[in-house]
Amino acid sequence: MQTEVEALVKQAFEAGVEEFSGLINAAKNVFTREKELREGSGLVLTHPDAVRTVAVIGDIHGDIDSLAHILTDSDVENADRIIFLGDYGDRGTASVEVYHLLLTLKLSAGNGGKIILLRGNHEGPPDMPVMPHDLPFFFSKKYGARGRELYRRVKELWEYLPHAVLVPGSYLMLHGGLPAAITSIEEIAHAQDTHPATSSFEEILWSDPIEGRGYLMSTRGAGRMFGEDVTDAVLRATGVKTLIRSHEPCEGVEVQQRGKILTLFSRKGAPYYNNRAAYLIVDGAMLREARDASELARTAARIW
Repeated sequence: MQTEVEALVKQAFEAGVEEFSGLINAAKNVFTREKELREGSGLVLTHPDAVRTVAVIGDIHGDIDSLAHILTDSDVENADRIIFLGDYGDRGTASVEVYHLLLTLKLSAGNGGKIILLRGNHEGPPDMPVMPHDLPFFFSKKYGARGRELYRRVKELWEYLPHAVLVPGSYLMLHGGLPAAITSIEEIAHAQDTHPATSSFEEILWSDPIEGRGYLMSTRGAGRMFGEDVTDAVLRATGVKTLIRSHEPCEGVEVQQRGKILTLFSRKGAPYYNNRAAYLIVDGAMLREARDASELARTAARIW
């Protein structure tokens, strides 16, 4: 597997404009078909009786070395689902190459269902921009004037990505946080459709948990900071035990709100300067009988 990953990384760095353009076209066809099969929903259902192992990967942010490290794990390669929680580009200098590698993996997975790429706040709609947004610079630096067109077309792919994964009875996975006002899993599934009339989609992509109760406007300028009572209400409404999310830098994993929330960060170094990163390998037993965040951090996290 290491040799295969090294070849994919080499291919990502050497890809020309036409090759990358064809990759985007093919990926768009797959993403469009998947969205049609979800009937427009932004929620992917992963039933415990249909899969044996799930790998979960947090923010990558252009760190192709961390991504390559994760992909060389045979348990990741052999997982029935590999779920990425968003934030693929920006910050890291290999953002373009990370996109090439992820789209290549998506297309190589047969029907595409094995690789699930969720939207993060760095793949959000135009009215929720991030700053700094380095991805267009990296495309232009590598491909010149034609890089701007490739960047525009990559942005178009974001509209087809789901924003949440549900393992019924066990886990909800998304990038940022839980919307304070939702009362059902259907509201999460169709949060993008109610944006911007409601703040649910913004909160899914941008919000962060805090210890305590209630919610506050986020210091990020978008989303909210939500307390344990909000988490309790949403977990009850969605019928799950644990939220698995990314979005915040940490030393691989961080357990919050008395084990109800696991934050996962899967890239290392500048500009976050974390010394450790992590991903999860969630086996069948953990899928069928939900673990809290503390146990996931102890038994499912691969930290390096």
